[in-house]
Amino acid sequence: MNSKKSVENFLASKKIAVVGVSRKKQKFGNTVYRELKKKGYEAYPVNPYMRVVDGDICYPDISSIPDKPEAVLLSITPDKTEAIMPEILNAGIKKVWMQQGSQSEVAVQFCEGNGIDCVSNECILMFTEPIEFIHKAHRFFRGVFGKLPQ
Repeated sequence: MNSKKSVENFLASKKIAVVGVSRKKQKFGNTVYRELKKKGYEAYPVNPYMRVVDGDICYPDISSIPDKPEAVLLSITPDKTEAIMPEILNAGIKKVWMQQGSQSEVAVQFCEGNGIDCVSNECILMFTEPIEFIHKAHRFFRGVFGKLPQ
């Protein structure tokens, strides 16, 4: 289970690479990217097949971002999450959030074995202030059932 401290440490980062923005506007990676920007984070979109997203430069990989991110949020398939972990490690980034559906046990173990603070299988929008109603409700019910990070 994720720790409350790991969630807080991730959210304390102000420069976050968002891996998984997409050409399809409705994809969750795009939603997270826009929400992080709206909430004051310096978010860097990452997708090797795009040059621009929402008028911003989109980077092909983490190492292409000129201002090193403090953290990486992954909104990609589990196999792609596993594949990108060495790049995250090589970039010296020590905070990773594997959005629900992006996590894999292999990637979580990679983080644990390499000193990377990892949050997995949680929706970041339940934790970034201000929290919108739907995410507040989701967080409330997860708390009722004892499923929030402790």
